[in-house]
Amino acid sequence: MWIIGIAQHTPAWVWGLFTALIALGLAQTREREMSLARVTLLPLAMLALSASGVLNAFGHAPWAVGGWLAGLAAALRLGGPWLATRGAVWRTSTGRLLVPGSWLPLALIVLLFALKYAAGASLALHPDLAADARFAGAFALGYGVFSGLFLARALGLRRLATAAPVVA
Repeated sequence: MWIIGIAQHTPAWVWGLFTALIALGLAQTREREMSLARVTLLPLAMLALSASGVLNAFGHAPWAVGGWLAGLAAALRLGGPWLATRGAVWRTSTGRLLVPGSWLPLALIVLLFALKYAAGASLALHPDLAADARFAGAFALGYGVFSGLFLARALGLRRLATAAPVVA
């Protein structure tokens, strides 16, 4: 029953944001043409939001910043091959990428939202957790991993634009 209480005390804008994020994730399930700027925009926004989330929630605590950086580095290192967008094609005639639909971005968006929601709810109920190294480090690591996965996908698509066979 405490979960219902937490959900009832969640500001309405959070549910609006969640709805918009679901719509964004569902749009990723369809094949689409994307400019390199569009491919890069969401991951950079996620990177900035996750870094600011860590700093706002945990300050400049070394375990939080270190956890975020470790998660980001691990995702960039290991996430590239896992997130390779099979079937994506660079079209020189349009200067855009043709990207097949995938459910993975929706899953990542929902999981990141759930992580952020859990951290926010936990900190609202127990503000002292912000100073707990294990709590801060674990959540910061998670933020870094998700940001890094989005960035790894974008970097893979950008590499495709410069290295893939040309399709008119």
